Amino acid sequence: MLAVTLLRRGLVPVARARRGVAALAGALAGVELAREQLGGIESRALRALDLEDPREAEFRVFSQFGEDGIIQYLVQRVAIEREVFVEFGVEDYSESNTRFLLVHDNWRGLILDGGTSHIEFLHRTGLDWRHHIDARSAFVHRDNVNPLIAAAGVEGDIGLLSIDIDGNDYWVLEALDVVSPRILVLEYNSTWGPEAAVTVPYEERFVRSRAHWSHLYWGASLAALAIVAERKGYALVAGNGAGNNAFFVRRDVLGALRPMPVARAYAPSRFRESRGPDGELTYVGDHRERLAIMRSLPLWDVEAEARTTVSQRFSL
Repeated sequence: MLAVTLLRRGLVPVARARRGVAALAGALAGVELAREQLGGIESRALRALDLEDPREAEFRVFSQFGEDGIIQYLVQRVAIEREVFVEFGVEDYSESNTRFLLVHDNWRGLILDGGTSHIEFLHRTGLDWRHHIDARSAFVHRDNVNPLIAAAGVEGDIGLLSIDIDGNDYWVLEALDVVSPRILVLEYNSTWGPEAAVTVPYEERFVRSRAHWSHLYWGASLAALAIVAERKGYALVAGNGAGNNAFFVRRDVLGALRPMPVARAYAPSRFRESRGPDGELTYVGDHRERLAIMRSLPLWDVEAEARTTVSQRFSL
């Protein structure tokens, strides 16, 4: 911040610098409030709509893309008895799938991430005392996911679960049984395409940036996640336009919402986050080119229940 920089250089009096910092903090708080209020207007407008595809409900307040709007559309149409969410893979929580649920709908929440920046963010913004939210620091994998959630006092029927851990998403979802969310938000890797039901093989300490220098090798395809979700009693109802998140609703509370085939929910991601061996962005957009970069890496074929490789599965 400018005021802090000038203060450190001795170019402004302390009192003036403090006023500058306070003014900037106030301005940022005003922006956040405006975002919440505009999101509230968008949310109310959704109540009157009956959309063929919930993707049309997209709007963004605190989510990465349009997830806030799709979630609002779904919670307005799914009977929720316990307004409780769990989200893991939140980084610092400033951009997340559940923050708007917390501040707009006053849900109770549990968030988990391997670092501590999410805990610091809640404290710095006052969200930790203005709302009922619990933040834990933990590296989530299939063997600890249930004890971690239970230890926070969250069990049974809840409103929503969001999983975004860039790696073992399929395996964690498969192991999860301590909660039964009515809505699931699952991140998928668009590079695997709409047809192949594949995931990276399980590795307890999987970290995307260390698994392969390209940063493209992670997670599961939408088809793979749809299979395990179906086994657990969920129907796929939407995918976002950015091509990285899909939405499922438990079939016993599906109501008038319409199940959707994977091919329709899927969208090819257009964000270009590939890297070269030197760590620099390479901006590879074409999905076949992305696959070719990873051709020798292993995959787990969910339907065949067998190991394969990117090259074998995608005929490269």
